[in-house]
Order: sequence, then structure tokens, then C-alpha cells
Amino acid sequence: MDEKASGLASPLTVLRGVGPALAKTLTRLDLHRVGDLLFLLPLRYEDRTTLHHIGSVRPGMRCLISGEVLLAETVYRGRRSMLVRISDGSGQLTLRFFYFSRQQQTQFATGAKVSCYGDVRPGPVGLEMVHPEYRVLRENQEPAVTDTLTPVYPMTEGVQQGRLRNLVGQALAMMKESPPAELLPTEILDELELPTLTEALAYLHTPPPDTDLASIEAGRHPCQVRLSFEELLAHYMSLRHLRNLARKESAMSLPGGPVLQRNFIDSLPYKLTNAQNRVVAEIGSDLQVPHPMMRLIQGDVGSGKTVVAAAACAQAVAGGVQAAVMAPTELLAEQHWTSFCDWFKDLGVELAWLSGSQKKADRQASLEAIGSGRAGIVVGTHALFQEGVNFSNLALVIIDEQHRFGVHQRLALRDKGASGGVHPHQLVMTATPIPRTLAMAAYADLDTSIIDELPPGRQAVKTIALPDTRRNEVIERVRDACAEGQQAYWVCPLIDESEVLDYQAAEASYEMLTESLDALSVGLVHGRMKNTARDKVMRAFKSGDIDVLVATTVIEVGVDVPNASLMIIENSERMGLSQLHQLRGRVGRGRDQSHCVMLYKQPLGQLAKSRLGVLRETNDGFVVAQRDLELRGPGELLGTKQTGLPEYRIANLTRDADLMPAVQKAAENIQKNHATAEFPIVARWLGNAHHYGKV
Repeated sequence: MDEKASGLASPLTVLRGVGPALAKTLTRLDLHRVGDLLFLLPLRYEDRTTLHHIGSVRPGMRCLISGEVLLAETVYRGRRSMLVRISDGSGQLTLRFFYFSRQQQTQFATGAKVSCYGDVRPGPVGLEMVHPEYRVLRENQEPAVTDTLTPVYPMTEGVQQGRLRNLVGQALAMMKESPPAELLPTEILDELELPTLTEALAYLHTPPPDTDLASIEAGRHPCQVRLSFEELLAHYMSLRHLRNLARKESAMSLPGGPVLQRNFIDSLPYKLTNAQNRVVAEIGSDLQVPHPMMRLIQGDVGSGKTVVAAAACAQAVAGGVQAAVMAPTELLAEQHWTSFCDWFKDLGVELAWLSGSQKKADRQASLEAIGSGRAGIVVGTHALFQEGVNFSNLALVIIDEQHRFGVHQRLALRDKGASGGVHPHQLVMTATPIPRTLAMAAYADLDTSIIDELPPGRQAVKTIALPDTRRNEVIERVRDACAEGQQAYWVCPLIDESEVLDYQAAEASYEMLTESLDALSVGLVHGRMKNTARDKVMRAFKSGDIDVLVATTVIEVGVDVPNASLMIIENSERMGLSQLHQLRGRVGRGRDQSHCVMLYKQPLGQLAKSRLGVLRETNDGFVVAQRDLELRGPGELLGTKQTGLPEYRIANLTRDADLMPAVQKAAENIQKNHATAEFPIVARWLGNAHHYGKV
């Protein structure tokens, strides 16, 4: 929060009833200052605006009642419980407690008056409430009926709802006395028809009884949109700030030798597509500027991103500097290494390989080639940014499958090339196409290039979904394809059988297929295998010595076997769209028509039907990604658990993606006409976290 003058920035201990111990407990809810309580929005609301007669309540109602204790007893009918019978003259109801103290037993004396709130359900002897919220009333005290809906807040051990409501109430009173600054310009609020910050916060903590709860549950109430909008704006401006800082930093200008890059492109056994040529040109222009390039390449599976990255490396090496290519898995890094060695073998460029599994002597040789500058291009895994790896003149950093790396990992490699105030250019790639609105939110610090064209000759993969009861038919289809000289993948989500998850495990499938396809060679790869053993199997599959490769999703990225034309995916109903699309992209790389068979376990839920239906209808990764965003959310699509992208407190990228064009427009307005508001908006929502990308 930024409200220093108002007291909202004061520590929680200024509130009544908050000592050091409670203040420490509240940090688990990310509550540190008074103002933080205002942004702890309710999870839901309860209607305690009406006191119901006991005689009028029905099972399934959640309501407020009040009555006089007729009887309180502890019973041992299968399970120890305390039963409290109450009446208000219109009817009777039982309060049932399974967990209770001696003090509670004494509270419910005959004749005592209580008010209760809870769920009404049928019981053995009439209606009852199990563990309701209750209050024993003093003599002549009336039940507390509220004027507004009652908020239910996120909980943590050691803090009850009543305590949280009291603390939020104190914060709201302080806000009323001294409102926080309204940082959004009036013209933006008017254009979007949004309430002020103070109005939105007050409404969401104390909504009137006639509130449209459906719109609040959907997260689309104007007061919620008001807060989500400002939070998205803060994150967007923070990322744009990083981009502007990068533009002020220095980088080596790399006009490159067009001869080396042209020789590289001319030596390829195929012509680049128009989309690839366009992106090569965009990168080439960036590299010539004396400020760090920060560019994201998006391209569908098989669109040829790696060769574009290699062309960028050729431009860098021609300028006498080093380029580093980092991949998230050894399997993918090795494939890049093989491709780069093949592409540059006749062009006089020395390459170095670096990974965690290297032998000591090989690693030492690589480190020496990297440190001396002899190696112009370095390919590897996250081992590239570990201690002891010193580049001579790193000027270009390329990161594949960027969403699988943390922001800190990406920046650690970038910092390897920072010397004397000069930073390397950055190029990041993803084969997970990202919908435009989501890219605006997650990658606002990057320029974006899209390779939206597949190489000529590549046919769309034909995709079908079948129940696993037809597995034997699929096995025969595999047998026929291999008899014609083709190869097949058989992908399973788990390695071993699981009692908890009824997945078709890879090892069980391997045994089944080995027995069923006794005339064929069947191989197995999974994440628990040693790299050497896995690589041996992969090489055998690539060379054609293995007909059918049974694998876990370890082969999601990084395997290029043009002769493989059939992909079978077990338990496809339990995978995300983007992951299924990635797996499907392992076939369709050769001349033969390729097929993907998604086996599913019946009965198929509506969500799974929608997901598999999308894959049957389209091979367009951007369409797949948009549907994946709608069905599963951005955390899965972007891998935010890995990326280190900050969590949103109120906004939801799936729900609020449609706000991003307005967020972008508002950011431009603020930076141009209200520059003094930019930092306070970012600080209100991110605090010091707006430096996360620079750490």
C-alpha cells in the first residue's frame, strides 16, 4: 500500500486486539499493514439480514435463527456429541457439536437464549444444524441482524472469521476517515464506467442485501472489475518499466557479417518460409541496435523456431561475440546441439556443449573453450548459468521453452554476459502459442515475433478420440503402420501403476505392447531413467531400430523423428490441451500422413469432451491455446509456478483477459498525461516486487 498519510500504511498492531503474536499469524494471509486488510476480499457472503422463525426453515437453507435452550446433553451414540435443543415458539431445532469443550457445555444452560447461523439439514429427530456459528445472548439482548451481507474471508489457523471481520471493519473505518489516493485518472474511470477505489472496497466488504451475488461469484461485478483493472495495470506498467529500463541499457551492436548468415541460410537443405524470413529480419534489426534486444518468438510445433535462432547466432558470431542457447531439458538441449553442429560444421564456427551430466574432463574442456572465447556458440541446459561458467564475450542469450524456466534463471544467464555496463541481447522462444491478451499481461516486457506458417510439405495431423475399450483395434493399427515401415509413439502419463490414479502406466503398456507386437521392436523411455540409458533408447528410435516407443510425457518436447507418423496418447482426458497439442506435434514431421489417437477412459466428462473436441477440429496452436486458457487458466498455459511471475491478489488472467486492451490503453494514457501516478499504482499492488524482473 502507498497510503502513508492516512494510517493505512501503519502496522497491524495499531488496531484494537492485535498484538505481536496475532500480527505474525496474519502475515500468513499476506497481511502486514492496515491497508492490506482492505484488499483481502471475501470468498463469499452470507445473508444474516433476516432472522428466520425456526418453524419456517427447511433443509438446505443457510440462515440465521434464534431460540431458547430447552435441553443440552452429551450422547454417545456411535460418536460422542453434544446436542442442544432450542425453540422460538414456532418450532424446535437441534444444534449438534462433535467437538466441544467443558466451557461450551456450561454455556448452554436451560433457558439461555442463543442466536445461530448455519446449514439446516434433516436429523434423527427433526431438523438440525451441525457446528453452527452461535452466540449466547445476554439478558434482554436481541440477535444481531445485519444491514449488509456478511463477508466470509480466507482463513488461516489461529484467526477466526469474527476476528477478521472486526479487523477489516476497523480498517474500513480508517479508510472512511482518510480515504486512500484515487490513482486512476477520472477520464479512465468515466470511460470504463468504474467506481472509485474507496467505493469499490467499501461495497465488496459490506454489500447491500440486494447485491447481485451471481455477478460477484463470476468476478464480473463493477467493483471487482475496478480492482482487477488497477492490479492488471500495475503489473503491466511494471513489465513495461523493465522494458524501458532495458532500452536505456547498453548492448553490443551486432550488424553481423551478412556473408556468414547468408552462407548459413543457403547451406540449409530447405528454404525458409516467408514467416521465418520475416522473423530473422526482425531479430537482425534488433541486434544492430546498441540496446538489449528483448524478443519473444512464438511459433507452433514444427514451425521452425530453432533454425531462426541459429540464424541469429550466425549474426552474433560474425560480430566476433558469443551466443548461448539454453533449453529446459537435456533431451531438448541435445537435439539443439545435434542440429547446431550439423548446421555450422562447414562454416568454421566452434561450438561447445554444457550439461549437468557431462564427464569432468569433457566439462573442463567446454569451460575452457567458453572462457577463452574459442567457442562462438554454446548449447546446454541450466548448467550454462551455474557458478564456474565464465563467458569471454556473451552478447546473445537464446532460451527455448522459456515458460519452463524461472525468471531468475533466465536473468542469471543474462547476467553472465553483463560486463562494463553492457548487457547481452535476449531471445526467448515458446512452442506454446499464447493468446494475445494473455501475452500482453505476461510478456509486456518483450517484443513479440510470430512464426505463423509451417514449412511446405507438412501435413496437418489427423486426430481422433477413442474409448480405451478399443485399444486392441489401435494396437492393430500400430502393427499395420510399422509393417509399412513407419514408427509410432505410445504415450502414458505415469511410469508405474497407481492405485490412486487409474492411468495406463508406461511400464504396464510397455509389457502389454511387447507381448502384443512380438514381431516388432518396442522401446521404453521415462523421466526416472538415467540419461545414458534414455539417450540410448532415443537414438535407437531415431535410427529406426525401435518401431514403437512407449514413453511418458518426457517426449513432449525435443524429439524429432520424421519417420514417426502415429501418436497414441493414453488417458488423454486428463491432460491439458496445450500438452496434448505438443505431444501431437511429435508426428507429422515426415512425408507420410500422420495420425494422433487420443484414448480416453469412459465416462467422459463435459470438460474433457470439450478439450478433445478442440483437438479433433484444429491443428492451429493459437486456437488450441485460446481454448486451453479458457478451460484451464493461465497458470497451466504459462507455467506460472515455474516462471516466477507474481501471483495476482484479485485479478484472474483467464477471467479478466478481456480487460487487457483497455489496460494497455490506460497505461499509455498514464505514462503520457499522468506520469506521477505510474509508480504509486505499481507500488500499491506490487510493493517492492516490481523489481522482480531485475533481481
